[in-house]
Amino acid sequence: MKDLKHDPATRAFDRSASRSDQLGATPDGEGTNFALFSDHAERVELCLFDETGQNEVQRLDLPLMEGGIWHGYLPGVQPGQAYGYRVHGPHDPEAGHRFNPNKLLLDPYAQEMRGFLKWDDALFAYPVGGDDREVDTRDSAPFMPKAVVADPVYDWEADDALRHNWSDTVIYEAHVKGLTQCLPGIPDEDRGTFRGLSSPAVIEHLHKIGVTTIELLPIHAMIQDRHLVEKGLSNYWGYNTIGFFAPNRTYLAGEQVREVKDAIKRFHAAGIEVILDVVYNHTAEGNELGPMLSFKGIDNASYYVLSPENPRHAFDTTGTGNTLNVAHPMVLRMVMDSLRYWVEVMHVDGFRFDLASTLGREPDGFEREGAFFNALRQDPVLAGVKLIAEPWDVGDGGYQVGAFPWPFREWNDKFRDDTRAFWRGDDGQVPRLSQRLLGSPTQFNHAHRPANSSINFVAAHDGFTLWDTVSYNDKHNDSNGEDNRDGHSHNISDNMGAEGPTEDGFVLAARERRVKAMLASLMFSHGVPMVLAGDELGQTQDGNNNAYCQDNALTWIDWDAARPVLTDALSAFAAARRDLQPLLAPRFFAVGRAEEDLEADRVHSDWWHPAGHEMAEADWQDAGLRCFGLRHARKGVGMAMVLCNAGEDCEVVLPGGDWQQILCSAHDPVEAEAGPVSGTMLVPAQSVVVLRAAGEG
Repeated sequence: MKDLKHDPATRAFDRSASRSDQLGATPDGEGTNFALFSDHAERVELCLFDETGQNEVQRLDLPLMEGGIWHGYLPGVQPGQAYGYRVHGPHDPEAGHRFNPNKLLLDPYAQEMRGFLKWDDALFAYPVGGDDREVDTRDSAPFMPKAVVADPVYDWEADDALRHNWSDTVIYEAHVKGLTQCLPGIPDEDRGTFRGLSSPAVIEHLHKIGVTTIELLPIHAMIQDRHLVEKGLSNYWGYNTIGFFAPNRTYLAGEQVREVKDAIKRFHAAGIEVILDVVYNHTAEGNELGPMLSFKGIDNASYYVLSPENPRHAFDTTGTGNTLNVAHPMVLRMVMDSLRYWVEVMHVDGFRFDLASTLGREPDGFEREGAFFNALRQDPVLAGVKLIAEPWDVGDGGYQVGAFPWPFREWNDKFRDDTRAFWRGDDGQVPRLSQRLLGSPTQFNHAHRPANSSINFVAAHDGFTLWDTVSYNDKHNDSNGEDNRDGHSHNISDNMGAEGPTEDGFVLAARERRVKAMLASLMFSHGVPMVLAGDELGQTQDGNNNAYCQDNALTWIDWDAARPVLTDALSAFAAARRDLQPLLAPRFFAVGRAEEDLEADRVHSDWWHPAGHEMAEADWQDAGLRCFGLRHARKGVGMAMVLCNAGEDCEVVLPGGDWQQILCSAHDPVEAEAGPVSGTMLVPAQSVVVLRAAGEG
């Protein structure tokens, strides 16, 4: 007898089991509950597809709606079922409404996807090349990926978030594919995937260089920009999200999210946290001329910020065409649900928020007490994980370094710029670098924020790699297809005598020495160090400082061309940083060393002139000064001295104390032989020297 209950042609919703409190597709073993928010819709159709995702087998109207949530429980639907939505409503672009049921739409809460987007004019809600207020009636389903009901069952074996202290954290910014595509020791079929990412070869390398936390460029479901595909390029970085719950299919060997869970579980077993770079400020649908893939067709006026003068047009503070409307309570809920999903279900340890200033925009501009930040701060799940802001966007008043509320940490581009300028030998940089070594107190020492509020970095995915910073005076973005107009020109770089690759041994040695000095500055500063994947190997992008569209050997880490001297140096710096951690306390230090003011729980710091005295006002005004020291003291712990010399060899008169040299970045290997140092010592050109003294401080 035919099973009518499970026959796709005869399935019907069970209204009595339908729930509106859980958005997305939620299976329970007997069936699946479907729920979708659209405040302005008049009707929502659920479309079910066969296992290939190509053939529609059933179309049903979601039977119930309350509070703008359309929902229905469908018996017999199990994990693996492919589906999509068609949403009916007013077509009134002048009012911001663009409903078009001819377009199949992705579920914003989809946790898995099947198939890949195939660019076609049918993906647009209007006739391409025509007026966006007109209606295109072609069916987009043949060209759309489909949402998939995900299996929630997974054995974590008691795994949970690691929650390393910020003071112990060393971040490694990496790309799933870029890190693994060329790494020896990874099977060919695992390269570029989460299986390769969590392989023993990667974990061994991260342990060697002292990494506690891997921060991944966007892994959420994304699409390739049409204009890049037509140029033979691709959106490599992945800041083009179309789903906030599903992983990007290209990083999976199959389509199941369990591959990501397996990787996180292996990282945790190795003591390494996983942070995701997340893009909640915009989506891949662009402005009113972009494709209709999900949010735009579900409820454009709710999910996006529209121009208050003319709602036909999107309001763009991200430079991508649209801005997600996180001020809307249901859009805010979607973002919060996504974050909680990645913590509670996927066990990630934190997030780095792309263009986070956009998330803090209220009607009167950026607001550090805005709805999104307040929602995070009070959430019992999210307040306990690592939260990092990219504290800027492209809108007016978007640069907000230092303005985010606790418990956020922030990317500090001032650290990058001032560190590069100091080691390049620019005039007047000692006062600037002194701020960076101390955790940038001008930016962060307020509102009870700790000294590790600053995420310090000298290079990130956006811009020159660290090796290119010492190899190129100018950007070389010709392969991006924009005539080298893209990317910024403020690189604060120095080719040190040859533009790009060279066989000159003197130039190469000088480049290695400066890179080591910058890495040492990073590792011995207050704050949280972040290393760009490949910088410890001397990775180059041939001077391309905007390699977002280069999914090829230009961006994949070339492990065969690694410079072991840099890897060994970073490993030594990380080990020394751990040893000195009591003198790099999370609390902002006191300046000055009057003995009666020393506290056992507080670091006291002062600056040292190479002539043998504390820095005076006139010393700070000396634009030609290239060498100075930073001394830390803590009662009952001892003292440490970090000497930075961006000039020629310099004689430094040391303060009193039983000093021992820990390392010198100019040496190979960088570790120093044990032995006392006193009186006067030579600090080599372009180097960082670290000293330690026992005692009461």
